[in-house]
Amino acid sequence: MRRAAAAPVRALSGETAAARRKVTAMGLLRMKRLGEKICMVTAHDYPSAAHVGAAGVDVALCGDSLGMVALGYADTRPVTLDEMLHHCRAARRGLGAVGDAPLLVMDLPFGAYEESPAVALRAAHRAVKEGGADGVKVEGGSPRVAATVETLVDAGVAVMGHVGLTPQAVAVTGGFRAQGRTARRARRLVDEALALERAGAFAVVAECVPATVGAALSRALAVPCVGIGAGPGCDGQVLVYSDLLGSLAHPHHASHVPRFCRVFAEVGKESRRGLAAFRDAVRTGAFPSDEYSPYAMSDAEAARFAASLARDADRRREDSDEVRRRHIADDEYEIAKLY
Repeated sequence: MRRAAAAPVRALSGETAAARRKVTAMGLLRMKRLGEKICMVTAHDYPSAAHVGAAGVDVALCGDSLGMVALGYADTRPVTLDEMLHHCRAARRGLGAVGDAPLLVMDLPFGAYEESPAVALRAAHRAVKEGGADGVKVEGGSPRVAATVETLVDAGVAVMGHVGLTPQAVAVTGGFRAQGRTARRARRLVDEALALERAGAFAVVAECVPATVGAALSRALAVPCVGIGAGPGCDGQVLVYSDLLGSLAHPHHASHVPRFCRVFAEVGKESRRGLAAFRDAVRTGAFPSDEYSPYAMSDAEAARFAASLARDADRRREDSDEVRRRHIADDEYEIAKLY
C-alpha cells in the first residue's frame, strides 16, 4: 500500500519546534536548580515522537512499556534489545521531523544489562549508536545496578535511574505494586536513589510510591526526580503516551490503566468513531465520492482504454467464470451451506 511521505508535524504551542533549544542532561539539572518542572512522555514510534516533540515536551522516553502498549505483551519482560532499537530509531526520526529538541532516552530492556557492566555497556552503546538515543535508563538501585551506572557514565553514556516500582522485576516484587509504603522501605528507596546519583545518573524516575516519598526523593537528590504515580512533589512527571491520551479506549485496556494516570484526551474513542464511520461509508458506497477520486484520464485515452477492453471481453468473461467456478468448487463451506 502506497501513501504520501510523512509531512512535518507543526508545533502545538506558540513556540515553534524548530526554535526550541535542544534539551540535554545538563539542561535538566539546570531546570531543577531553577525550580522548573520537567515534562517527560513515552514515545515508541515516528508519529508519537513527532507529537511529543511538537508539543514542547522536555524528554521523550522510548520505554519498554512499548511491549505492552505497542506489541501486546503482558508485561515488559519479553521486550528484546533489537525491538527497543527498532522503535527508538523510529522515535528519533519522529523527533527530527519537529526540530529534534527533546532529550531521547531509551530503556535498556530486561536481560540486556543485568549480566555484567560490560554487557550493559555494549547494549548502551548500541542504544546510542544504532538507536539514536541521547541516553539510557536502567531499573533498580542495588549496588550491582549502581556499579553498572558508573561504568556506563565513565564510558560516556548518559544514564537515567529508576526506583520504586520496577516493572522488569515484577516476578520478584509480586506484580505491579506500589513501593515505599513503610518507613523502612521508603528509606531504602532514598538510599538507592542517592547511590544512583553518586554513580553518575543525571536523573532518577520514581514510580508508584507515596507522595511523601516522592517529595523526599526530590529533596534528597541534587539531580531531578521524575515521578510517575509519585505525587506532585517530584521535579517532573512522566506518563505513557497512550495512557494519557486515552488511545486504547476499550474495556480490557481500561482495566489496566494505572490509577495514577489522568487521561488528558479521548483519542481512543475518537479513533473508534472514525473507524466505524469509515466502515459504514465504505459499505454504503458513500466513500470514495468524486471528491476523493482525483485522478483523471483524458477523453481520448478513456476511449482507447474502452476499445481495448471490448476487443477481448468475451474471452476474459469466460476466463473469469472458470476461475469463479473453481473457487466455489474449492469452498467446502459454500458447498455445505455453512455460511
